Amino acid sequence: MIRDGGRGRVTAAVAVGLAAVMLLHAWIPNRPGNLGSLAQTLLPWTGAAVPVLLAAALVRPSRIALTAVLLPALAWAAVFDPTLVGDHRAPTGAAADLTAVTHNADDVNPDPAGTARALAASGAELIALQEIVEPAVATYERVLAERYPYHYVHGTVGLWSRHPLSDTRPLSVMPLPRALRATALTPNGPVTVYVAHLPSVRVRASGFTADRRNAAALRLAEEVRVGPPGRTLLLGDLNSTTRDDAVSPLLSGNGLRSAQEAAGAGFGFSWPAAFPVARIDQILVRGLTPVSAWTLPPTASDHLPVAASLRF
Repeated sequence: MIRDGGRGRVTAAVAVGLAAVMLLHAWIPNRPGNLGSLAQTLLPWTGAAVPVLLAAALVRPSRIALTAVLLPALAWAAVFDPTLVGDHRAPTGAAADLTAVTHNADDVNPDPAGTARALAASGAELIALQEIVEPAVATYERVLAERYPYHYVHGTVGLWSRHPLSDTRPLSVMPLPRALRATALTPNGPVTVYVAHLPSVRVRASGFTADRRNAAALRLAEEVRVGPPGRTLLLGDLNSTTRDDAVSPLLSGNGLRSAQEAAGAGFGFSWPAAFPVARIDQILVRGLTPVSAWTLPPTASDHLPVAASLRF
């Protein structure tokens, strides 16, 4: 027998609220505690609540609850179906001109040499690293030297390239030296490359501690805005998903787009490596067409490397 009791109405109310979060996440205020950013970071996981709500609606069958559970199910599908089942294939005959990899190598990585070899085995022309510290920097330089004769390191971020690098410079987007810019002189023309590691975020009793990241993202967006026009790559650990409106100036404000969203399959979660729940490591492009995007196998880091093949 189907009954619409109090429990059914509670389940229905939760289902409606969840659907509203999925569809109206851009309207969730960031004060207090950067709640909007937190909701957008965890947005893909809101779908996990749908089976729970369905089970609750079936324990004591409720017509109103069963109907309401359809709302978050449909909302999640509307938001994420293009990511999961959309046709991300490149046009027929498309070939990659450039492959890039970015990896937060972890400042306590116990095997930097093994990590360097794994990244080199990807065949990428460009490798961007974050959280590299001495003496590991020397190890990366030594292991990558043969295949990547050109590199530039600033603080804890670095760029290794098979092609000559010019106009290398640090970027002051945060107090710590964690951002740089260079121009890769590829056979198909120059590409401006940014490597950045934005400040970390934490979930605490006071909320989502994202203010330092947000401020750095705005400064990085300005650096990209005033930087060279044309083909551009932004590689790095942004400690943010691309759905987080707090870093939208990097995307909408500069014409950048995610290679994963354009040409990858699925969400491409990159952190933590043991059980990835979010994609905070990004390859953003402008003036380049993503052909494919993927995550590489785990290294000794707590992040997964991410890669993308691009054409000019």
